Amino acid sequence: MIPVLRREFLGILRSPRATAALLLVALAFSGLVLARWPAGGIVDLSGSGSRGAFLVFAVALIGGVLLLVPAFPATSIVRERDQGTLMLLFNSPISPPGIYAGKFLGVLGFAALAFSTTLPAAAAVYAMGGVDPWRQIGTLYAVLAALVVLCTAIGLFVSVRANSADAAVRISYGAVFAAAFLSLAPHALTRGTAGTAATAAEWLRRLSPVPVVMHLVGQAGAAGGGLLDRDSGVWQFLAASLGLAAVLAVATVLQLDHRLFDRARDAGRITDDRSLLVRASRRLFFLVDPQRRKAAIPWFLNPVMVKEFRTRRFGRFHWLLRLAAVCAVVSLLMTLAATNGTIDWGVETIGGLLVLLQVALVVLLTPSLAAGLVATERERGGWSLLRATPLSGWRIAVGKLASVAWTMLLILSATVPGYLVMTWIKPTMWNQVVLALVSVLLAAWMTLALSAAIGAFQSRTASATVTVYVVLLVVFLGPLLVWAFREDPFGKGFVQGALSLTPLGAALGVIGMPGFKDYQLPLGAVLRDLGWTGIGDVSLPALSLPALGLDLPARVVNPDTWPFAWIVALVIGVVSLVVYVLRVFRLLRPD
Repeated sequence: MIPVLRREFLGILRSPRATAALLLVALAFSGLVLARWPAGGIVDLSGSGSRGAFLVFAVALIGGVLLLVPAFPATSIVRERDQGTLMLLFNSPISPPGIYAGKFLGVLGFAALAFSTTLPAAAAVYAMGGVDPWRQIGTLYAVLAALVVLCTAIGLFVSVRANSADAAVRISYGAVFAAAFLSLAPHALTRGTAGTAATAAEWLRRLSPVPVVMHLVGQAGAAGGGLLDRDSGVWQFLAASLGLAAVLAVATVLQLDHRLFDRARDAGRITDDRSLLVRASRRLFFLVDPQRRKAAIPWFLNPVMVKEFRTRRFGRFHWLLRLAAVCAVVSLLMTLAATNGTIDWGVETIGGLLVLLQVALVVLLTPSLAAGLVATERERGGWSLLRATPLSGWRIAVGKLASVAWTMLLILSATVPGYLVMTWIKPTMWNQVVLALVSVLLAAWMTLALSAAIGAFQSRTASATVTVYVVLLVVFLGPLLVWAFREDPFGKGFVQGALSLTPLGAALGVIGMPGFKDYQLPLGAVLRDLGWTGIGDVSLPALSLPALGLDLPARVVNPDTWPFAWIVALVIGVVSLVVYVLRVFRLLRPD
């Protein structure tokens, strides 16, 4: 175990990403505390300033764990297998439990080193007064230690089963954020009810550290609009997280043997080579036959786009249809489950949940597809083949972007049935639904362009994916955290400014989600504050589509009421797209 531990720990420390993470953590937490430090020698005797600093400190800690920790264990085992060193470990005297323990403790050692840099900030928060060193700060570090253990166990569990490092990173981040945030969704839908479903949702909620941390900072029941209970649940979270980590550890150790290299897979039989009766029956029962030989690429399609669809994991059309069907069913189930509480929640809350579902799909799926458009080709040697083809740089860049854009459009379209149910409940919601859908589309546009631009500067897919996830979570989750702590410590102006920079805030505002509709910042108001009054004269007539039964008020097509976040998303998307295209042309030049 000790040799594996030393090799894993030192290998992480030698990574430039690890050094950057340590410096970033130290500088970020020092800056957060200094921003809340009393100025001019004036001390707040009420302790509100120190509690506000502790709130920001705790949220930054949990965000640091979720963003930094999963990347290292997710690539630990799968990279050993790709490099051929995992077989050497199996042939050494070290047992599988020893290999797992060495890798597990190596990641924990790096996490402990990273968060030891936050101790001066914690001491400064305590020195400001109003915060208990053991009941609040000590409990917070205990919760984060359990979260680190759970993230490491999830990452190693995924790493031993993944086929590539970039797939392991995507799945690990998705699983970690599902445990931290999506585990709260069933409890939100069944809140106030009784039965087996409510009990299961209550226990599932214990996997999330969010209610515990919000209770420690004194924001239980406030953040999230009352969806978080006021009980701390510290012991329940520790038991649930450590218990799940133990189960995952046992399952991972049982897989650490030579069977990892003996994964036989049935190649199947091509439908075209079977009998006429089999071909006719499969054509009858399959909308898209996955075993049918594909036709040649027609002249009017971009060959790079078709290549991406046919070689990407889950890129084949039958997998896209299955994914779209799952999204459609989930959106309908969310809407129908929420309609049981329509009287208490309101249709606007249901619409807000659908917006959150769509943006979550965008943030989780788009980076996994777009971050490796260029990085994967460079890592596996495919970029040299692309350079040898007669395809222009523009066609290569557009083909790769189109493959992701069509996939995301299909997935987002699959969630529209939920909006139809919502408008059936309240027909006057049409204009809000249209504005919300435009906001979600702009969020997808910005996410796609930003992911492609960042990934084009990376030579490894795993590094590109991690970088994109970190950037996008700051862009989308940061304003929501500011909103969650509205009025204490952030004022209304600061919250409104933060929400005006993200299309997610615009979508939740225009749909009328409780807590967000008071923070709308239309484009016309911003331009008038800058001294330009011409936007009020630019208005379009109402759109009427009787054939569809759709009558959009002039508010929908009036630029004066458009959210300012739309302009931000468009500008970021255009700049990122230009950077991406220029980078592609630069990489296509001869060495």
